[in-house]
Amino acid sequence: MTPIGRRHAACVNRLTDRFSRTFRDAALVSVQNPLHLSEDTEAQPDLALLRPTADLYASDHPGPEDIFLLVDVAEASAETDRRVKAPLHARKGIQEVWPVDLEQETIAVYLDPSAGGYCTLRVVRRGEQLAPSAFPDRPAAAADIVPDGLAALNPVGTCSPR
Repeated sequence: MTPIGRRHAACVNRLTDRFSRTFRDAALVSVQNPLHLSEDTEAQPDLALLRPTADLYASDHPGPEDIFLLVDVAEASAETDRRVKAPLHARKGIQEVWPVDLEQETIAVYLDPSAGGYCTLRVVRRGEQLAPSAFPDRPAAAADIVPDGLAALNPVGTCSPR
């Protein structure tokens, strides 16, 4: 794995701070911890919003059904996130994934998973806010995620869920 750079670390810290304040009563914010996706697949995203459990997942790693949102931050690996990780997450049934591309200063919002990948993709750019689909009443300014202030949701493609 490529070492985590300063911008990547700062972005994860911003996400952790913002999400911890915003979702403390509704979701567990899990930072760079494993997720059990299948018998042969574990992921370790930068951040995940999870369904709360009494034992904080001490008895088992969270699975796809426990994940509200998965966020991966990339300084140089955004192409891998789009072409490899996102389709894998869709096949495993993760409802929403946000790859943050620090090079392009964009946040992709992937929704509607299917066996062939995500059917809905929106790219977040400057101007507005975004919110996890599980919590539409809790928006965040993209500037809180990427320092230069991304924010407008612009649809770039959709398909019918299978």
